[in-house]
Amino acid sequence: MLRYALTRLALLALGLVAASAIIFVSLRVLPGDVAQVIAGTSGSPEQVAAIREGLGLDRPLTAQYLDWASGIVTGDLGTSYLTGTPVSAELADKAAVTVPLGAMSLAVALAMALPFGVISALRRRSWGGQAIGFAAQGLAAVPVVWAGMMLVAVFAVALGWLPAQGFPTRTGWSTPWQAFESLILPAVTIGVVEGAVLLRFVRSATLQAVGADFVRAAAAKGLTKTGALLRHGLPSVGLSVVTVLGLQIAGIIVGAVVIEQVFNLPGIGRMLVADVGARDLEKVQGELLALTGFVLVTGFIVDLVHRAVDPRQREEAR
Repeated sequence: MLRYALTRLALLALGLVAASAIIFVSLRVLPGDVAQVIAGTSGSPEQVAAIREGLGLDRPLTAQYLDWASGIVTGDLGTSYLTGTPVSAELADKAAVTVPLGAMSLAVALAMALPFGVISALRRRSWGGQAIGFAAQGLAAVPVVWAGMMLVAVFAVALGWLPAQGFPTRTGWSTPWQAFESLILPAVTIGVVEGAVLLRFVRSATLQAVGADFVRAAAAKGLTKTGALLRHGLPSVGLSVVTVLGLQIAGIIVGAVVIEQVFNLPGIGRMLVADVGARDLEKVQGELLALTGFVLVTGFIVDLVHRAVDPRQREEAR
């Protein structure tokens, strides 16, 4: 297990290095000039050149990348060209919205996928099980923007139960109910769409577990099919869920970037879109690296958990 963890850790480090290089180079080939943005439309070529020199943008790309990469090692993601504030500080501030939103979305997805996925598999020949499977297929194809608009129309506009947009930026989580309330609709929007995708994996894993020899043997000894599955088959279903959980978390992050625009939430996704438009490359590359790093670290943790709890992989390692 230790050898496997060290190997995966080395791959994680290589992945982060590759991601940082790709992000840095990709942003440099985009059109536009942050120096021109700072100088404004009336800025002369001399002023733009002076700004570029002051920001270090006139140096070779290799030198710029090495400076940025060396700062990453110490936790310094750079400084915004436009505001002059550290990127790490702004990420930490916006994470107070994005991280709870992602956690709530994951909770909604799991609460939806696990029970209904198992029920749809056990009742696959009944109208109820078929209805669940059909609904999951439909919800998985729904664009997250459209789902958010529909939920706003029903629960915010028609019923008035929840706020349609915004977040208490002045008070933040010091007013926990207001903060939590503002994230309910965005979290449900992401969670339902991602949960529909996860439900199909749970259903497939449950069907495989029901047909497994050890579940059939338990049922032959007097347990009902449901009882045999709950007692002996759920661990294998859990392993399947863990396997795809990394992909689901990545989907939740992508959904958060979009949903923060729809619900006007001051999170990392909304900040990223604004910084791309402003050509604040230093912030954008720090934000992209932080999101990419989170996805890679999540995959690393999921792989370790899967390796630790899957007896088949432990036997193969021996």
